Amino acid sequence: MEETISLKEIFGVLKKRFLMILTFVFGAALVAAIISYFVLTPTYQSSSQFIVNQELQDPTQYNTNNIQTNVQMINTYNIIIKSPAILDEVVSELDLPYSSSVLGEKIEVSSADSSQVVTVIATDEDPAMAVEIANATVGIFQNEIPEIMSVDNVSVLNEAQLSPNPKPVAPNPLLNIAIAIVLGAMVGIGIAFLIEYLDNSITTEDDVEKKLGLPVLGVISFVSEDDIRSNQFMLEPNRKKRSGFDGAQEKSF
Repeated sequence: MEETISLKEIFGVLKKRFLMILTFVFGAALVAAIISYFVLTPTYQSSSQFIVNQELQDPTQYNTNNIQTNVQMINTYNIIIKSPAILDEVVSELDLPYSSSVLGEKIEVSSADSSQVVTVIATDEDPAMAVEIANATVGIFQNEIPEIMSVDNVSVLNEAQLSPNPKPVAPNPLLNIAIAIVLGAMVGIGIAFLIEYLDNSITTEDDVEKKLGLPVLGVISFVSEDDIRSNQFMLEPNRKKRSGFDGAQEKSF
C-alpha cells in the first residue's frame, strides 16, 4: 500500500521542524562566512594581451586568408604558452618557489572566436606577483616563438598593470554564504522529513486512524498538576456556600 502525503501535511512538517531547519540555515551561513573571511586565502588576477599578426612585405597581399591563418595558429600558441619550454623560463626569471606544472595551473589563456587577440590571465595570492607572471609569460613567449615555430607574428598589445587598490577574485563571501543558505535549507528540510518518516509514535487522533486503522471513540485530555490546583481553589468557595445552606435547613427543621 503506497503512502501519500498532502500539502497540508508537508506544511505541517515544515512548521513543526521550523526551528531545526532555521538552525541548519544559520549554521551553514555562519560556517561559510568564517571560511570565506578567515580561512581561505584571497587570490588576485592580472591579464596581459598579445596579438597574432604576420608582418608582410607587401601590404596589398594581406587578406582574409592571412587573418584565418593567424586565428588557426592561436590554438597552437595557446598550447605552447603553457608548455614547459615557456613556463620553465618564467619560473627561472621570476625565481618562483614552485615548478612549471604548478605555474601552469595559475595561468589561463583565452581568445574570442575569430579574434587575433590572446589574453593571458595569471592568478596569485600576491597581486604584484600576478602582474609579473602575466607580463613575464607574454614577454618570454614573444621572444621564444620565432625560434620554436620560425615565425614572428606576436606583438604585445596590452601589458598587465597593478591597480592602486587590487580586489581579490576569490573567495566571494556573499556568493559562498548564499550557496550555504540554500544547502543548509535543503539539508534541514531533508532531515526534517526523514525524522518525521522514522517517527512511529502515535500522538494524535489522525495517527490512530492512519497507522492502526481504528476509529477514535473518545479522547482523554491531559490534566496537569497546575490545572488540578487551580480547580481546587475554584471549588472551595462553592463548597462553603453549600455547607452553610445545608446548616440553615437543618436548623429550620
